[in-house]
Amino acid sequence: MKKIVLVIFTVFFIHITNAQEKTLQLSLKEAIDYALKNNYNTKIAKNDIKKAKEIVWETTASGLPQVNARLDYQNFLKQPVSLLPAAAFDNRESVVETVEDFFDINRESSPEEAEGFIPVVFGTKQNLNASVTLTQLLFDGSYIVALQASKTFLKISKQAEEKTVLLTREAVINAYGNVLVTEKSIEILEANIKILTQNFRDAQKIYENGFNEEEDVEQLEITLGNLKNQRNSVIRMKEIAYQMLNISLGSSINTELLLTDSLDGLAENNINLELIGKTFDFSNHIDFRISENDRETKRLMMKLEQSKALPSLTAFVNYGKQAFSDSFTFLNNNQQWFDSSLLGVSLNVPIFSSFSRKAKTAQAKIALNNADIRLEEMKQKLSLQAQKAKNEYQLSIENYQTSKRNVDLAQRIEKKQRVKFFEGISSSFDLLQAQNQLYAQQQNYIQSMLSIIAKKATLENALNLQIK
Repeated sequence: MKKIVLVIFTVFFIHITNAQEKTLQLSLKEAIDYALKNNYNTKIAKNDIKKAKEIVWETTASGLPQVNARLDYQNFLKQPVSLLPAAAFDNRESVVETVEDFFDINRESSPEEAEGFIPVVFGTKQNLNASVTLTQLLFDGSYIVALQASKTFLKISKQAEEKTVLLTREAVINAYGNVLVTEKSIEILEANIKILTQNFRDAQKIYENGFNEEEDVEQLEITLGNLKNQRNSVIRMKEIAYQMLNISLGSSINTELLLTDSLDGLAENNINLELIGKTFDFSNHIDFRISENDRETKRLMMKLEQSKALPSLTAFVNYGKQAFSDSFTFLNNNQQWFDSSLLGVSLNVPIFSSFSRKAKTAQAKIALNNADIRLEEMKQKLSLQAQKAKNEYQLSIENYQTSKRNVDLAQRIEKKQRVKFFEGISSSFDLLQAQNQLYAQQQNYIQSMLSIIAKKATLENALNLQIK
């Protein structure tokens, strides 16, 4: 019995522990830090940098000494025959016998003699050749360009990671804010439903006592039903919002999240008017630097095409051993091996390509010119993007401040209309207008808080600010 209780307790403890491990309690800053380590895109960007470093070394190694070993084994199932012209010899028969004796040819198994020729089999039936070759590139213009291009590729990969960090940060901010918006919307809708439910009940009692019309009760019932539908819809959206945040974080969509920041607090903390007056420097912007590197790659491509007209020089040294036998005796101690060695230099000089190199170089120059045009365009786009982001951020602050005041005004108006309605001074239509105005202003207020958070993140990206 004790063992059963112990097993149950252990299973329960493991279950609780796993549940705790799947729960993340995060502020917005903690969520950003978590995503920068675990987000899928940031992981891929880091892997791309590792890959780029390997490409740099691969390119560098192609110009360093290369050593290759080779082992060739041949076994002639039927040895090839060579024909010696008989007319070249005065005494044909004696020559045949001499050749057969010299090459140890069995006359019975030797090939039939061709008229005017003496058939001879040269060499042994089996041979083995083992060699080692060292090659070294002495000069190749395309290799120098390739080295520069590989380093540029590494720089592009690092810049891609930097861009990914900015985009990941913005995505997490938006996803975090969307979760808080759904939470805040549910909170407000629940409060509105609670008030409206009480109003509906009071109106029913008044109607039962004959002091108002049935239409007034029905109007409240319609409004109450709409509010409940909105609340149910937002509750469903809440689950999706949490899953989207989990994807942005790089965690499982079923991970339980506990957000410690509030929408109101983030909205207030993200009001920073100094950003609007900050001077924009396009030369340090990540998109501009990426465009500069794109231009650099086009320049290197042009140099590569030009370098193909230069000669290339390669040196090599080879050492090998050869063995011959009519049977497989290469592993025997008494097997005779013959050494060979070769030292050489190879020079390849391009002379005429029917103007294909000229055409390729011209294409590369055009691509470089286009990259210059794109670079100038990027300057203008980034300046416009920064100014637009500043304007939208300033507008979001103004909308937030206005909507905050409007909510207070709409609440007072709705409250007054509600009092007038139950006192019989105003109609249900007047109360409906006041309620709809309040609900609209509440939604505007929630969206204005999210807008401040999102627009600030967009502005920081537009200004290329690395926020720690």
